Amino acid sequence: MRPTQIRQGGGGKIPYPKHVWSPAGGWYSQPANWKTNTAIMGAAIVGICLMIGSVSAEREHRNKMPDPNRFFPSRWWSKQIVEHEKAQKASESS
Repeated sequence: MRPTQIRQGGGGKIPYPKHVWSPAGGWYSQPANWKTNTAIMGAAIVGICLMIGSVSAEREHRNKMPDPNRFFPSRWWSKQIVEHEKAQKASESS
């Protein structure tokens, strides 16, 4: 080996027991389709979260409406707040 060459890395793979099973795939696991599986599960999780958020927005009820000029994220999706603000604009314009 020349002095300009540098050895890197920790060596080869170590021997491991072949009978061990783990949900993550065990030692040195790199399934061929891990990217596709990850994308599918990510899409499923996003879809479930959107459905839960939709149900939550439908069932949301407010006893006190937010101040008109204050930032309030749920005013974008809460049916009750949207209808309240439309009624306020209609009464102001009349």
